[in-house]
Amino acid sequence: MSIRIEQIAKTFGRTQALEPIDLSIGDGELIGLLGPSGSGKTTLLRIIAGLEQADAGRIQFGDRDVTNLHVRDRRIGFVFQHYALFRHMTVFENVAFGLRALPRKERPSAGDIRARVMQLLDMVRLSDFADRFPAQLSGGQQQRVALARALALKPDVLLLDEPFGALDAKVRQELRRWLRHLHEELHFTSLFVTHDQEEALELSDRVVVMSNGRIEQIATPDVLYRQPANRFVFEFLGDVNRLEGDVRDGVLTCGDAHLRVDNVPDGRQELVLRPHEIALVDEASADSHLPVTVTAIVPVGAEVRLELEADWLVEPWLATISHSDFERLAVQRGKRLFAQLSNWRQFDAPVAKPAAEIVV
Repeated sequence: MSIRIEQIAKTFGRTQALEPIDLSIGDGELIGLLGPSGSGKTTLLRIIAGLEQADAGRIQFGDRDVTNLHVRDRRIGFVFQHYALFRHMTVFENVAFGLRALPRKERPSAGDIRARVMQLLDMVRLSDFADRFPAQLSGGQQQRVALARALALKPDVLLLDEPFGALDAKVRQELRRWLRHLHEELHFTSLFVTHDQEEALELSDRVVVMSNGRIEQIATPDVLYRQPANRFVFEFLGDVNRLEGDVRDGVLTCGDAHLRVDNVPDGRQELVLRPHEIALVDEASADSHLPVTVTAIVPVGAEVRLELEADWLVEPWLATISHSDFERLAVQRGKRLFAQLSNWRQFDAPVAKPAAEIVV
């Protein structure tokens, strides 16, 4: 089921929660709505669901205009962050609830309901837990029950609001892989809200980055990370190092540090770069004299994360290097090395940071 959003806007009092937004979602796409608190992502999801009414604009599911349809008539499945399971019902009864609540003419037979529920529980790997109550399940298992319940009515669209936000890191990672596999198997159209960059980049076919009620960029995870549309997108998607200095004739100077920066205009400039775009060497070069001191060392998986400080830096840098480079350079706290940059970006002007708001 494709979704088309045209000029959807929403205001709460004097707060502009959503500027007029346009968004097209293809049939079977898994879309991540990513942004900080106050960006409008949850408001947009709730408007798509019919839980909030837009002030202006139109929403289409395929050829159906659902702008003014009640939530029960939109044929959507909704998964909440905190599961919203019925505590007094078993897993089976929770999943069967929507089917049994259908009008008599639309309600499947008891046998069909049982077959549908057990098929879904098998799909989410919980068929052995059908007779348990929510309190007897882990957080990850409860979330899978909530997803099975949302899928029971065969919705045209599945919407998820921070679906893994209440879970610990390891369980979140496992459920992300599982949901991606389930989506590829069933090929349903889905939108999920998250403020977790890694989650959005891992799960989504495309990511919609939002800020201050507007869309900053829509792109595949790879394009989004490698070609951010503006400074906000770049800074929101990962760790950022900043280098500020005066540029003259293609050379940036900052204290006793200097760096060759072709194609950067003269004047006061700020460059931004990722931790993996920093290499460390024992000696400076003619084009790069960036002396740093290692102040912290954190081995993480296949990499070693280093905190680097220098008199010419306004704030410490974070660098990631391989274990082999770490051993070759004999890195230890207090060691003086030189940074070399494989890449950087220079944006014309910073994007205003979102103000703290209660609207999400």
